[in-house]
Amino acid sequence: MIRLVLLLILLAAAAFGVSWLADRPGEIAVVWEGWRVETTVPVALAVIAVVSGVLLLLWRLLSLLVRSPKLIAAFSRRRKREKGWQAVSRGLLAVGIGDNAAVRQARHDAARLLPHEPLTHLLTAQAAQLDGKPEVAIAAFRAMVDDPSTRLLGLRGLHMEARKAGDKAAAYAIAEEAASAAPTLGWAADAVIEARCSAGDYAGARAVLERQMAQKGIDKAQYKRRRAVLLAAEAIALEQTDPLVAREKAVEAVRLAPTLVPAAACAGRLLGAAGELRKAAKIVETAFAANPHPELADVEAYLRPGDAALDRLKRIRTLANRAPSQRESAIALARAAIDAQEFRQARLVLEPLLDDPSQRVCLLMAELEAAEHADIGKAREWTARAVRANRDPAWIADGVVSDRWAPVSPVSGRLDAFVWEVPPGVSATPILEHEAERVKAAIAAVRASEEAKVAEKKIAEQKLAEKKLAELKAAEPKPAESAPAASAEAVAAGAPVVVVEAPAPVATVAAKAPEPKGPEPKAAEPVPVILAPPAGNGADARGRSRQNGKPETGKKADAIVALPPLPDDPGPEADATEEPDPSSKSRRLMGL
Repeated sequence: MIRLVLLLILLAAAAFGVSWLADRPGEIAVVWEGWRVETTVPVALAVIAVVSGVLLLLWRLLSLLVRSPKLIAAFSRRRKREKGWQAVSRGLLAVGIGDNAAVRQARHDAARLLPHEPLTHLLTAQAAQLDGKPEVAIAAFRAMVDDPSTRLLGLRGLHMEARKAGDKAAAYAIAEEAASAAPTLGWAADAVIEARCSAGDYAGARAVLERQMAQKGIDKAQYKRRRAVLLAAEAIALEQTDPLVAREKAVEAVRLAPTLVPAAACAGRLLGAAGELRKAAKIVETAFAANPHPELADVEAYLRPGDAALDRLKRIRTLANRAPSQRESAIALARAAIDAQEFRQARLVLEPLLDDPSQRVCLLMAELEAAEHADIGKAREWTARAVRANRDPAWIADGVVSDRWAPVSPVSGRLDAFVWEVPPGVSATPILEHEAERVKAAIAAVRASEEAKVAEKKIAEQKLAEKKLAELKAAEPKPAESAPAASAEAVAAGAPVVVVEAPAPVATVAAKAPEPKGPEPKAAEPVPVILAPPAGNGADARGRSRQNGKPETGKKADAIVALPPLPDDPGPEADATEEPDPSSKSRRLMGL
């Protein structure tokens, strides 16, 4: 708009000047070598303008003839450069689509037309990477490092090649060089932070972050979050060796990021151990309200070591009230109720979750069945159901499932990469192992209780048997008195009597005595058993009477009274499996 106004002003001035001269033509006379020329002022000005234009045109033609070689050379260079840039563009597009043949042709044309251009080196390196020639790519990147304009690009390429080759030391050194040259470079700062975190140098990682923040490489919110992550990682590393320093760093991390679960859990543990229960509970409850996590529930439950299960249950109720609609609150409350043997409350809490239970809920039900009813069958049923149940959340970063949080990703090295989510495509999460161990412990406790009851029953039965045997032995008559009594009874029955005494040890008889099934009649004295007539009366082991090698008829068999078997007597079961030896059996029955 301004240019148009200026143009109009200029045209108006020219028209005014021409009109002014036309109104005042005047006269001009020129006398030279006898020539006299007379004209008006406007005509003279027009002649002067035409002559000046012709002279200017002649000068331009002359200068063009003089500079023509240079102009031809410049035109050739320009055409060559344009073809080179076209080759570079064609090659970069071919790299994007993965056309190796087109990339090689474009690289050849670019190297011929633009041999010293930075993008030509980049195209050469990318073509070598596609062809699987890392040495060519490294040479191209080194050539880019030598050029100040492409130094950072070359360092980035060398860093990537070193990471591919697994040379962590070289990758770290290159990243350090790039971060020193340009602190705002995100990839360089992240690589240095990853390397220092892997080495446990969290203070050095924070120094890189501070330098990046000073150069305005990241915003303030991102800086606070990353600093909190590094402080939490350092506090966890120092939790066992230097609790005081670890507590300070954990509290600072919570101040920067109150919802960071690892920082809140570490601060809660350390403050609880130091006796600052109220402050620790406030930190844990604030983090749990924003991000319900089982680690926070464990910290809240065991905030004060040595508390009873009912005290832990009370604290978990307070924690669950901060996030009453969350599944993690119900799970934490159910676990604390089971530990406190408040089984009814645990069932009420878990009941809303049974329509679509997760693996942890199934294992909690298995533990509840084992602890409350000692029902191993239902416990195993719930355990089997957990295999097909929904998965529980876990710490994941770049597709890696971990049982614990870490400040950087094990794959990409990205800071603060771990998130608490349900991992896709896995059969179980690491947190499930803890719940499974609780179920195993509950089932083992049931089995131990049953075994203890069986052992107590056996001990009671053994003591009862020993007591009865002692009473039986105390009630037995002395050997001198028992023989005449038994003989008198046998004589009254019309048969000779042999009394066999079995003074067996109490412990041996008690071990061989069968288990009592109910109340037994009191045995005051041994029951006589009619076995066979003695050998002196001519009777064999089968009860048939013999005399002079012939069976004797019409004579009554003599009775033999025998006491319980001796300790070395295998009993009737052994006799049923082996062919008895008459002589040995006679000796055994007679007490010899």
